[in-house]
Amino acid sequence: MTHSRSVADLALELAKVNNLPLDPDLIEAAAMLHDIGIFLTHAPSIACTGSEPYIRHGILGAALLREAGAGEMMARVAELHTGSGLTSAEITQQKLPLPARDYLPSSLLEKLICYADKFYSKSGDMKRKNFDRVRGALAAKSSSAAERFDSLAGIFGRPANT
Repeated sequence: MTHSRSVADLALELAKVNNLPLDPDLIEAAAMLHDIGIFLTHAPSIACTGSEPYIRHGILGAALLREAGAGEMMARVAELHTGSGLTSAEITQQKLPLPARDYLPSSLLEKLICYADKFYSKSGDMKRKNFDRVRGALAAKSSSAAERFDSLAGIFGRPANT
């Protein structure tokens, strides 16, 4: 809950600073639900004892939200927030246990939650990460991931205190 609350607070802050045409209640709900599938994954370092690989938490959460009738908008936020988005080529190249298709945020809400999520870990001190640290971690994975992050930063700017 701490992680999701932090993501929600940052997303709301970015929406206000950028005067985004999004309902604050919608932003908060999407941020609080974006990681709902994580309990189904095996990630002992964050006390998740499920059986699925962690990378699948987005698609698992999207399935849960669709089944619960939360709406496609909420499901897509959960499904598309991993990394700075993932492409079919990256999934294939990295042999990720996901259906090989693009998972790229496209709506303003999807992009906002994806971006805000990058600044908070789910373990450790959970304080807001520095912008350059976030970008560096993504760049270490792929130049495409860093470019997508740069695109999101171009929309939302650098969060305060990073």
